[in-house]
Amino acid sequence: VDGPIVSLGDRPFRFNPTHFLCLPSALMIGWVFDEASVQSLLSHQETKATPTKRLFFFLDMSVYGPVVKIHPVVLASIGDSYERRNEGASRVIGTLLGTIDKHSVEVTNCFSVPHNESEDEVAVDMEFAKNMYELHKRVSPSEVIVGWYATGFEITEHSVLIHEYYSREATNPIHLTMDTALQSGKMNIRAYLSAQMGVLGKTVGVMFTPLSVKYKYYDTERIGIDLLERTRDAPNTTNGLTSDLCQVGGAAGRVQDMLATVLTYIEDVLSGKQTADNSVGRYLMDLVNKVPKITAEDFETMLNSNINDLLMVTYLSNLTQAQIALNEKIVVL
Repeated sequence: VDGPIVSLGDRPFRFNPTHFLCLPSALMIGWVFDEASVQSLLSHQETKATPTKRLFFFLDMSVYGPVVKIHPVVLASIGDSYERRNEGASRVIGTLLGTIDKHSVEVTNCFSVPHNESEDEVAVDMEFAKNMYELHKRVSPSEVIVGWYATGFEITEHSVLIHEYYSREATNPIHLTMDTALQSGKMNIRAYLSAQMGVLGKTVGVMFTPLSVKYKYYDTERIGIDLLERTRDAPNTTNGLTSDLCQVGGAAGRVQDMLATVLTYIEDVLSGKQTADNSVGRYLMDLVNKVPKITAEDFETMLNSNINDLLMVTYLSNLTQAQIALNEKIVVL
């Protein structure tokens, strides 16, 4: 299990789970003390910490923190910015935009921010980030800064400094990492939330705790995902968007396959081949209750009426387009 990443002073490091002192309540605070420091805290006396016999405490915020919902367009934008990075750059960073509610952070957009990194320092173009955010607000006023992203697998020393800047731009910003190098054979995507930790009046550290990550998409994004999935097995082929009629046929085929799977499950349960699952039964009952009770004649009448309305709207829109084109030609003459 990945533990929280801690920055003590200028050096971030990851807790080793084998060194954890696991408390039964799982409500722990993050910092590192030796025995002398613990005794001084209990007696409210000051002392200098020594690096011997340390105790590790942490707060597992992956359980209590918000859920991060990421849209596919964000992942595609991060991957594109990484492919277009400057020569010699090891990673790219950028701003995450989206919405925040009580239980989740939804990331719907992002943009890259130019920066330079070396072993000793990091330089980020803050003016560029502010200008890009102002332009995004004109297009999508509801999207706010929710955090920032970086490509790579680990949180570095420079990540702490960059995160400090975004902490001034947003409340409790999240940090998203995307492993574009595929170190584990896949593109690991992780989200973190930072928290200040330390002794009052003494050195303050930063703890990055992992959050739960889920993927969410709009219907328009699903079309692009399905198109990319068709080219996964044959990357050298070209696939275009299908017509509306083909999409309706494909959707009807998928519904038919799902209904066949449900019927097979029900028949196996009735015949005793498979054990009944109460949760599946509740889902099926909810599905059946959502189907409106209507006769075949009424359904056909309703369908024909909707088709006539659609044809009327299509006819009126074509007539309007033809009249506008004719008016433009008359004006030119």
